[in-house]
Amino acid sequence: MSLSKSASLLTAGGFLSFFVFGFIDNLKGPILPELLRAERLSYSQGGTILLAVYFGFVIATLLTGIMADVVGNRGVLLFAGICLCLGLGGVGIANSFALWMLLLGVVGLGLGAIEVGANGLMVELHPSSRGRYLNLLAAFHGAGSLLVPLYAAWLITLTFSWQSIYVTAAAPALLSTAIFLVTKREGKEKASGQTNWDWPTLRRVGFTRRMRWYYLLISAYVAVELGVAAWMVEYLQNVRGFSIAQSSFTLSGFFVMIMLGRFLGSFVVEKLGYRRVLGMALLGGLLCLTTAIFGPKQLIILLPLSGLFFSIVFPTVTAAVTDLHQANIGSIMGILFTFGGIGGALGPWTVGMVSDQLGLQFGMASTIGYCVVALFAWSVLNRTSV
Repeated sequence: MSLSKSASLLTAGGFLSFFVFGFIDNLKGPILPELLRAERLSYSQGGTILLAVYFGFVIATLLTGIMADVVGNRGVLLFAGICLCLGLGGVGIANSFALWMLLLGVVGLGLGAIEVGANGLMVELHPSSRGRYLNLLAAFHGAGSLLVPLYAAWLITLTFSWQSIYVTAAAPALLSTAIFLVTKREGKEKASGQTNWDWPTLRRVGFTRRMRWYYLLISAYVAVELGVAAWMVEYLQNVRGFSIAQSSFTLSGFFVMIMLGRFLGSFVVEKLGYRRVLGMALLGGLLCLTTAIFGPKQLIILLPLSGLFFSIVFPTVTAAVTDLHQANIGSIMGILFTFGGIGGALGPWTVGMVSDQLGLQFGMASTIGYCVVALFAWSVLNRTSV
């Protein structure tokens, strides 16, 4: 089915917004050393600033889900762009720790709004092929994640300050905001005062037994992905003896596999079915992780390769959940992504805590435990009808 000009532009805007999401979300990694050195901050202060982004993200996923049901996904993405532009621009002129935390929290609001709004937009515009478009959407996140370390490193060599680099990152956010300013909402506009949000219905359908298992699955999966991504370089250098260049290249390979997996997954997920794809992806990722962490050094290539399997889990879970519901989709997606955000905080934290007690190898192995939890949730979902 051919799309209208407006729907095509909105789809392109959704893809661009997810590129911006990956780009800005993963800017913090290469920028953090410059921030700590320039501002003479401790590691705990640096971690607190990053926590502000996560706090804003969780708030956004809770609130913009409801907002999507009231004003639509285009409105949410417009809100996201405004938050990103204000937050990133403000970082460039702020001169205190408290202001940096506040402004990066605003950036987190924008990132969380993109998570809800862009996924909801794909479901709204492409209801018959949502699995394909959600995986394509996630591939753009991977592209932004892959490019941003190179971009930041280039600007650092040109002696840009960490604040200036954050300001330049607002450029693609400005472009995505402009797209949603000039486009019109697809479909029928709501009558004055009419919304799709209905709390009693949301409470009834959003917290069924099946949905609780989907929330556990998404939380455990995101804990795996972010735990591996956050600690891979440190693990490879201190446990496997890799150089800085080798470990950084391996992490880039992980992001390449995620981007490639989501692109390829967009062509097969609808044909194979959501549940089958999820089981295959989680099992393949589990085997890769276990072999890479406990196997010989020659098999370490399986660590970045795990990204090829894990890549399609998040968008496929999103597609499966939206396939279950006709009303309050924005709010339900907001709840789903909130649980994903909780997993994103738990994964890296668990690796660090276990590493302090048992060593970095067992710390990395804690991600295997989360993967087992995700597989268990998937197996229950295969037998659950309510």
